[in-house]
Amino acid sequence: MVDLLKLAALDADDLETISAHLQDAVVTVGDMAYLPRERHFAMVVNRFDWLAAQGLRPEARRRRAGLQVHRVLRAATHGFSPADSGRVLNLLAITFAPAEPPAGTITLVFSAGAAVRLDVECIEVALSDLGPVWAAKRTPAHEEDA
Repeated sequence: MVDLLKLAALDADDLETISAHLQDAVVTVGDMAYLPRERHFAMVVNRFDWLAAQGLRPEARRRRAGLQVHRVLRAATHGFSPADSGRVLNLLAITFAPAEPPAGTITLVFSAGAAVRLDVECIEVALSDLGPVWAAKRTPAHEEDA
């Protein structure tokens, strides 16, 4: 059975859904690109499949997925250098801070204080799985909030 995920976000609620599916995705800095002339940001990640990790027969698995953010006016990084192409980052969440509607800032929040801030005209984001799954070594675990 082919169960490729394909989602689009046009508002903050949609973006929260994409964020949930990308929690604990890993990406190398070299697999991120900002194309200012095209006003486009994209990255290819190894996404943890949270849906497969739930249910009667949970499986820990990952798959390649592409994230595209359109209508990007500016991009900035924090906590890492774009030149460090081999560095691996762990995505924790994607957030949206509104400005003058429908504009705002989409932030990709990574572990260890790293982040990518994207100033956007509006939310226009797409997430698509790119291929088959493979077994993950383990299911990511998170400390409970104190």
